[in-house]
Amino acid sequence: MDASATIAPHIFRQYDIRGIVGEDLDGSVAERVGRAYASDLRDATGKARPRVAVGHDNRPSSPDLADALIGGLRGAGADVLFIGTVPTPLVYWAEKTRNTDGGVMITGSHNPPEWNGIKMTVQGRAIYGDAITRLRERIVSGDLLSGDGGLEREDVIEAYISDVAGRFSLSRPVRVAVDCGNGSAALVAPRLFEAIGAEVTPLFCTSDGTFPNHHPDPTVDENLEDLMQAVRDERCEVGVAFDGDADRLGAVDENGKVVRGDLLLLLFGLDLLERKGPGQKLVFDVKCSQVLPEVFAEAGGEPIMWKTGHSLMKEKMRETGAPLAGELSGHICVGGDLYYGFDDALFDACFLVDLLSRSDRYLSDMVGEFPRYVSTPEIRVEVTEESKWEVVEAAREHFRDGHEVVDVDGVRVLFGDGWGLLRASNTQPVLVLRYEARDEARLAEIRETMEGFLEAQGVEV
Repeated sequence: MDASATIAPHIFRQYDIRGIVGEDLDGSVAERVGRAYASDLRDATGKARPRVAVGHDNRPSSPDLADALIGGLRGAGADVLFIGTVPTPLVYWAEKTRNTDGGVMITGSHNPPEWNGIKMTVQGRAIYGDAITRLRERIVSGDLLSGDGGLEREDVIEAYISDVAGRFSLSRPVRVAVDCGNGSAALVAPRLFEAIGAEVTPLFCTSDGTFPNHHPDPTVDENLEDLMQAVRDERCEVGVAFDGDADRLGAVDENGKVVRGDLLLLLFGLDLLERKGPGQKLVFDVKCSQVLPEVFAEAGGEPIMWKTGHSLMKEKMRETGAPLAGELSGHICVGGDLYYGFDDALFDACFLVDLLSRSDRYLSDMVGEFPRYVSTPEIRVEVTEESKWEVVEAAREHFRDGHEVVDVDGVRVLFGDGWGLLRASNTQPVLVLRYEARDEARLAEIRETMEGFLEAQGVEV
């Protein structure tokens, strides 16, 4: 069989494999990905029978895809530890605590129910970019090893809850509204919050991978409306929400106002400085507010701006020894002696609740102390795959003359009292724009300057 004719190249993305079930992602694809991954893992570890933790989310298509994937893994010689239906962080957790050489998660994350995907790690490190491309190349060329791997099953949820809850001791009870969005967080979050001593108001905490109440993406404010209302109605101190596989956190304060991922990251960083002393490093992505590096540096920390992408953030965290990293999107990784260093929104939510329990201030007061900037949401402009890189390079050259430009990921043009970001999406033929300034008038000026350049390049915004 010509493998290249039966596997769609576009499902192999920058950070994972992702497609529409029944169209370009099915059991046959999952089985071959499993064989390619296990073949790569054998090469990477030098082991004839490496051990792999496998889990899946609660989408209707996930169990069958997981079965096929496991068949491929075992067929290439890998021993599988199957942990069942879980949020993504539990696969990472199992890899850290169950002596495995890699981890594979079947999840569609925050995509619509008809989508699904495959996230992979090797020896505790997320694979992305060229490593994912190499899996497809192995499949197409038929460079797949054979073997006869074993299968072991373990329900790790209780052990995970015990581990995470054991890291927190609330100074006082905190009333928290928890919106699981019917995602796989529903299997863990309510019990975890009760285990740390929080008073829980649950929303959509029954597992249903068709997501009947709202889409499981906490970065979209519309999806947080029920949580906002519940916080106000039940007089909670905080509300937390998870994406479909619980590796991204959303939060609202006691008034039901959204607290973005970059400000949550800053709060965590300031708490770390209080506990550990000055000089702590924090990695943040180029989309984050200028408030974050400004306030964190003033408090004695070392902020490090880096590329967007949770896999890239974790690599930078490892490279710099930073105990904390995160993105505007809600991926937050806590490491050092506090946790394992992967993006776990369940742990992060406990961190936030614990932080509140140790303070006599409301979340709104904590955030209200930060300098005020106004900003746009992320603006996405469709272009061709080729032109997105050309436009970013042209912007780098254009704005370098007269402005400071940070170019770790696209171009972040600094205007003194604000900034504009132009970057190419790693996963789609899209330019990503975002602007921030001290006031609305300056924001409009910065936006006009940046988008004027784009229009001169023939890009319609």
